Amino acid sequence: MKMVEEIHAPAKSIIAGSEIALLEQMILIRRFEEKAAELYGKEKIRGFLHLYNGQEAVAAGVLHHRRAEDRVISTYREHGHALASGVEPRKIMAELFGKAEGCNGGRGGSMHLFDIGKNFFGGNAIVGSHIPIAVGMALADKKLNRDKITFCFFGEGAVAEGIFHEAMNLASLMKVPALFILENNLYAMGTHISFTHADSDFSVKARGYGMEYFEADGMNPEAVAEKTAEALEKIRLEKKPALVVFNTYRFRAHSMFDAELYRTKGETEQWKLKDPLIVFPEKLKESGLTDESRINELYLKTDRIIEDAVNYAESGHYEAPEDLTKYLMHTDQHD
Repeated sequence: MKMVEEIHAPAKSIIAGSEIALLEQMILIRRFEEKAAELYGKEKIRGFLHLYNGQEAVAAGVLHHRRAEDRVISTYREHGHALASGVEPRKIMAELFGKAEGCNGGRGGSMHLFDIGKNFFGGNAIVGSHIPIAVGMALADKKLNRDKITFCFFGEGAVAEGIFHEAMNLASLMKVPALFILENNLYAMGTHISFTHADSDFSVKARGYGMEYFEADGMNPEAVAEKTAEALEKIRLEKKPALVVFNTYRFRAHSMFDAELYRTKGETEQWKLKDPLIVFPEKLKESGLTDESRINELYLKTDRIIEDAVNYAESGHYEAPEDLTKYLMHTDQHD
């Protein structure tokens, strides 16, 4: 694997003045996930739940550069992507509760968040299934001469799927305006990358499809934002896709059902030393961009947003039983 930028790399001019916004976005994602885990334990949230703790710098840094008209499509670990795309926390929380007020009417739950108004297209449960969808959306924009970029998030586990390679090949052949964001957290469910990839240098895969390649430290929101800006500039300039890899780590298990027997606590604790919610605020304080009081205010503001989201979800209602087949296609065998 290629070396990544140091966590204490100097701030880039591309995000000067946006540091507090990046921090606030990461705090919102972390607090939302912590509350989701708590509510899952209380059985307020049921079904599958895949949390994003540790990877906040990627969602915040990448989507800092996303324009409202750009589309975002993601995996089932998508709460952070949805929040950073502007989907309302209360709508997401209601969806996790299975309430009709949720962003998907309570029908999708944690793995299928969707908000057409925010150009957020999921939330896709099958590993890698959304990558060719991203290619199709970007191809449509190209054919219709629309100035848009499709942002497609996935993990390193998806890169071992055949559908990834088919999609990358087609994206490059058709020169679609898409940014493919690989969040390498080292574990595809419970399998370490060394057991799933014969060569974990992802630049080799990008070169194999004639695609622009970028890589950075996914625990550093500044590095993420800077590298994303470079990739987007290339896409707009050269009218072809790019693959960007952010090396990161999830602090929690694969899902709430995961016993997490495949890695040691010591490994996780070492990665927590790079926690973007600890390292980045300290850096901002050292550089005089903020102080402890301001950071505390951000946490208090975020906690009020999360409390409102929970209240909204709890006061919502479940869909009426007679409406459960509302969106199903019915066929009459006599027709």
